[in-house]
Amino acid sequence: MPEHDYILETRRLVKEFKGFVAVDDVNLRVRRGQIHALIGPNGAGKTTVFNLLTKFLIPSAGQILFNGQDITTEKPAQVARRGIVRSFQISATFPNLTVLDNVRVGLQRALGTSFHFWKPASSLDALNARALELLDTVGLREFAGYVTVELPYGRKRALEIATTLATGPELMLLDEPTQGMGHEDVERVTQLIRKVSANRTVLMVEHNMNVVADIADTISVLQRGQVIAEGPYEVVSRNPQVLEAYMGSATEELRGAHGH
Repeated sequence: MPEHDYILETRRLVKEFKGFVAVDDVNLRVRRGQIHALIGPNGAGKTTVFNLLTKFLIPSAGQILFNGQDITTEKPAQVARRGIVRSFQISATFPNLTVLDNVRVGLQRALGTSFHFWKPASSLDALNARALELLDTVGLREFAGYVTVELPYGRKRALEIATTLATGPELMLLDEPTQGMGHEDVERVTQLIRKVSANRTVLMVEHNMNVVADIADTISVLQRGQVIAEGPYEVVSRNPQVLEAYMGSATEELRGAHGH
C-alpha cells in the first residue's frame, strides 16, 4: 500500500516518565478515511499516545508523521493547524455560552480570527448559517438557544463533536467519546461518529466494546505501552493475547460485543 494512504504514522514511538516506559516502541498506521480505535486495559498507554500525537507531550524517541510530513518536533498549535484536532472531555465547551455560540467560537478559531465585537452583525450571519448546519449534523439544532450547562450529558458530548467539526479537522481524535453515558446516548453518539467520519479520518480511544465492534474499521490493542494486536474486530477479538489482557469479565465483553 502506498505511504500516502496512511494519514498518520508513528515509528518506534517511545515515552518514558522517570524510568517508567508508558509507550514502548509503538508503530501505528492510521489509514485515511477509516475509523481507527485504540483500546486496551487501564494504564495501557492510550492517553499518553494521544498526548504525544497532539504534542502535549514530547516523545522520548521515535517519529510521528502526518500526511507523510515529520511533525515530531512541532508545537500543539502547529499540529492543530495541520488539521489534527482532538475533542477534549466536556471542558472543551464554554458552559455559560449558548450551544450556538459555542459552535461559532469553534468556527472563528478555524478562520483564525479573534472575535471582533465591533464588526457589524451581518458579518456574523454567514457564521450563524454554518453553525446551525453543524448543529443539524449532530442533532442539536433544537437546542441552539440553550445555555450549554443546561444540556443533558450525552448532548454535551455531541456539542463537543460539533465544536471539533467546526475547526474542519482532517484527522479527528476522540477521547472516550461514550464514557459515562447511558445506553441511548451511547447509541446516538456512536451513530454520530459514523456520520461525521464520512469524509475524514477518526482515531478514537474507547472503552465500550460494542461501540468499537460496531464502527471501528481497524483496532489497535495496547497493553503496557505496546501494541499487542491490530486488525478488524473479528480478528482482534479472537486473539489469545488480547483475551488474556482483558481477563475475566471484559473477555466476555469482547466475545459478546457482536452477539448483541
